[in-house]
Amino acid sequence: MTSLMDRLLKWTCGLVSALALFGIMWLMLLDVIGRKYLDHAIPGALEITEILMVVVIFGALPLVSWRSEHIVFDSLDGVMPRALKGLQHRLVHLVCAGTFAFLGLQLIKRAERFAEYGEVTAHLGLSLAPVAWIMAVFLATTALVHLLFVVQLPPGALEHVPHTPELPE
Repeated sequence: MTSLMDRLLKWTCGLVSALALFGIMWLMLLDVIGRKYLDHAIPGALEITEILMVVVIFGALPLVSWRSEHIVFDSLDGVMPRALKGLQHRLVHLVCAGTFAFLGLQLIKRAERFAEYGEVTAHLGLSLAPVAWIMAVFLATTALVHLLFVVQLPPGALEHVPHTPELPE
């Protein structure tokens, strides 16, 4: 199950994020070349970059959560009894799932409002509703990842022992 989920997230969220980042790279390269040598920038490059950055960031969220690569405050891990660690991890993942689900629902409402009012970007006139929908889908996926961890903790979740390197005197 975990191998399948890892591949699925990698080939969906990871690929989408990587392609968006690749697009930003090429867009910036061509925009700089156009400005420097042709005295002509790519129209709307900033807007396209902003939209692609949304895709990179929100597309990476499910993968970051799945791989437990997010920032973790582990100041109590050294003193917390092992029996409580499982409960603590499940509670944290439940709170994260609820938070991401709530944010996803808020973005669905925002996407519907964008679509209803015909909100578009300033320069190119691109619709903002699909961007908000994409964000909501990635937030919902992240919520599902955390919900899965409430039921089944990620491998190694309870073995984490913070390592504090010794400072030279």
